[in-house]
Amino acid sequence: MSIQRIQTIIDKEWAEVFKNRLVLFTVVFLPLLFVVLPLGVLYGTRGAGGLGAGSRDLPPSFAAECGNLPAGECLQYFVLNEFLLLFMVMPLVIPISIAAYSVVGEKTTRSLEPLLATPVTTLELLVAKGLAAVLPAVLATWAAFGLFILAAPLAGAASDVIHQLLNPTWLLAVFAIGPLIAVLAVSIAVLVSSRVSDPRVAEQVSAVIIVPIIAVLFGQIAGVIVLDVRFMLIAALVLAIADVGVVYLVTGLFQRETILTKWH
Repeated sequence: MSIQRIQTIIDKEWAEVFKNRLVLFTVVFLPLLFVVLPLGVLYGTRGAGGLGAGSRDLPPSFAAECGNLPAGECLQYFVLNEFLLLFMVMPLVIPISIAAYSVVGEKTTRSLEPLLATPVTTLELLVAKGLAAVLPAVLATWAAFGLFILAAPLAGAASDVIHQLLNPTWLLAVFAIGPLIAVLAVSIAVLVSSRVSDPRVAEQVSAVIIVPIIAVLFGQIAGVIVLDVRFMLIAALVLAIADVGVVYLVTGLFQRETILTKWH
């Protein structure tokens, strides 16, 4: 496998994909929106730190997550924790948008055949296209999380609440679950692209992966699911297994002859 050939394909993909305004909006403005939303809610609850009550309204299963936080700060942390899934949705939505144009777009632009005429292998092609979609999503998510942590004190977050936002649960969600979700999303997008010819259809079908995250969101709001370290470790294991399975499936389907005969 040639690193240089992979880098060349990635550069080519980014040069073409980021000309699309929709993709650019998704990569740049969507993370900013997902940062502004919790900061706005945080600003609205900035006086909660001095409250002496409110923890009785929280799900009992969440109490352990607050540790020794005062009741008001626990309430503030609980509200912020509801937005944790936003940082898990980002690495899902962004790469699907990119993959829909960098992978399925090859069908409409007929630009794949010249690429396959080069010494690039099918594996190098898939790795390069996958990284071209995954890297912007992961980096945008990490940058958004860093911006959120820096801006949270300005929006009224107590110092102990900021400390809680850097606990293993949040760090696992952002730095482990996020990349695993991104890989799964791109792999599914590539898989779907072998069966459809419209980037919008590929994007919509691939977005079905967001359904489990929505289910987790509703479970969290209802107090049935608590996003703790145990949940994140189990989720990471499940996602890792799913990634391996889907990547193996994609690699098997995208034989060189299959690409040339099916992508028209």
